[in-house]
Amino acid sequence: MQRFVRWVLAPLARLILRPAVSGAHRIPRRGPVLLAANHRAAVDTALLAFVTPRPVAFLGKAEYFTGAGLRSRLSARFLTALGYIPVDRDHAKAGLAALDAARRVLDRGGVFAIYPEGTRSRDGRLHRGHTGVASLALSTGATVVPVALVGTQQVQPVGARMPRLAPVQVRFGRPLDFSRYEGLEGSAAIRRAVTDEVMDAIVSMSGQEYVD
Repeated sequence: MQRFVRWVLAPLARLILRPAVSGAHRIPRRGPVLLAANHRAAVDTALLAFVTPRPVAFLGKAEYFTGAGLRSRLSARFLTALGYIPVDRDHAKAGLAALDAARRVLDRGGVFAIYPEGTRSRDGRLHRGHTGVASLALSTGATVVPVALVGTQQVQPVGARMPRLAPVQVRFGRPLDFSRYEGLEGSAAIRRAVTDEVMDAIVSMSGQEYVD
């Protein structure tokens, strides 16, 4: 399934959607990388997986992976092949579980994608980022690559069940190095400063209005 997604489905999706991708060369070829992106539509995650030159891991709702029927099992296998990691978001410690899952990917030297806003933007603006992106970057030493997704809200508007064709862009920004804050991940002020720097980079590429 992973081979099918990477070598068949991804090229087919790129051929159909024809996303304008820039800056993909900025993603380090080796080592832990944290992709921090804005979030405009449900299609964002699949698009990132299809255009990023390295395999990418994401968080997914645990209920997407449950079910005993054939359809449910095939769906779970497909999502796993796309890079989804199941997390029970209804659990009291869901936030900690999500960070732990991301750290395991980064500690193995993998690529993990995160939406610092925490959810899709409903009004088209870029909203204040949660500091989980900073916690991951500071605790793992991962390189942070900001990403701007442009036009995906036209591919799959809020409430639309099926995507449609529309011009989209995926812009990978200049890598951000936060090694100067090594050992300071326990500081809330440092985590906020790192998060704000990441959000500044995203808004400069996306052109969205920023809401602090």
